[in-house]
Amino acid sequence: MRFADLKNDFVFRRIFANHPDILRGLLNDLLERQGDRAIEVIEYLPSEQAPHVTGAKLSILDVKCRDRAGTTFVVEMQLIHVPGFVNRVVYNACKAYVAQLQRGEPYTKLADVVAVSICDFALWPDAEQDAQNLPRVPMLSRWNMTERSSGQNGLLQVQYAFLELPKLPTRWPETGAELWAWLFVHTPGLTEVPPELPPGPHRDAVELANEATFTQVEQEAYQRVMDEIQQARELAKLAADAEARAVDAEARAVDAEARGRQEGLARAILAVLAARGIAVDSETRARIAACTDAATLDRWIARAATAASAEEVVAPVA
Repeated sequence: MRFADLKNDFVFRRIFANHPDILRGLLNDLLERQGDRAIEVIEYLPSEQAPHVTGAKLSILDVKCRDRAGTTFVVEMQLIHVPGFVNRVVYNACKAYVAQLQRGEPYTKLADVVAVSICDFALWPDAEQDAQNLPRVPMLSRWNMTERSSGQNGLLQVQYAFLELPKLPTRWPETGAELWAWLFVHTPGLTEVPPELPPGPHRDAVELANEATFTQVEQEAYQRVMDEIQQARELAKLAADAEARAVDAEARAVDAEARGRQEGLARAILAVLAARGIAVDSETRARIAACTDAATLDRWIARAATAASAEEVVAPVA
C-alpha cells in the first residue's frame, strides 16, 4: 500500500474539509478540548481566500468551520516559511472575527475565533530561542492576549495555535496532538495502517490517505499539487539563497569600507610623522598598519600632530 502525504493541499482538503468527525478530532486534540469543553458538532464555512497559484501553498486558508457555540476555527497547513507568515495568520484571524458583524449589529454578536496553523517548519527554532536566552516554544503552542502583571487571560476572543512538525519527538506519540504530528510527518512512508492506531479520527485519516482509494482524477490532482509544492520549495530556496548572498555582499562591502577607512587613518598618521621629520621604526610602523580599531587610530592621529616620537604616538593611555 502507498499512502499520500497529509500535508499535500489536495489530500488535506480531501480529508479534513470533507469529514467533519476527523476535523473535529484534530481540533479537539490541538486545542486540548476534552470533556465538557470538547467540540461536538462543527459546521463548515466557505473560505473566501483562494491560493495565488492553485496548490502552491504560499498563502491559503484550508478549512473554516464553526462549532455549536459559534466559535470559528480557521485551519491551515503551511509548508513554507514565507516572510510575514505570522502577520498573515493574525490578519486572517482578525478578519474572520470582524467579518461576523454586519453594519449596525451589536458587538455582543461577535463570537471567538481560533486560528490553527500546522507548520512544516520550525517557527520558533530552539537554537534561536536558546541564543536569545528565551524559553523554548513547544511543538504545540497556544497564544492569546494576557495581562502582563497578573497573567490574567482576559482577552480570549482571538486565539492562535501552532503545531511545528519539525519539533516532533523521536519516541512514539503520547498525546493526540503528537499523534497528529506523527501522521503528518510519517504517513507518506507507511506501507500499512499502523496497528497501534485505535479506531477513530487518526486511523480514519490514514485510511483516507491510502492512494488505492483515489480515483484517477484524484491521483492526478494529488501529483499536480506535489509538483507545485516542489516548485514552490525550489523558488523559496532560490529566494533565500539570493537574500543570503545579498546580506553577505552587504557585509563584505561594510567590511571593505571599514578597512579602507582604517588603512587611510594609518597612512595619515605615518604621513603626519613624516612631514614633521619624526622617524618611525619598523615595529611601530607595523603596529600602526595592523590596528583595526577606528577610535584608537583617531587618537593616534591626534597625537601625531604634537608627539615628540613615534613611540609616544602609540603609547598606552595612562
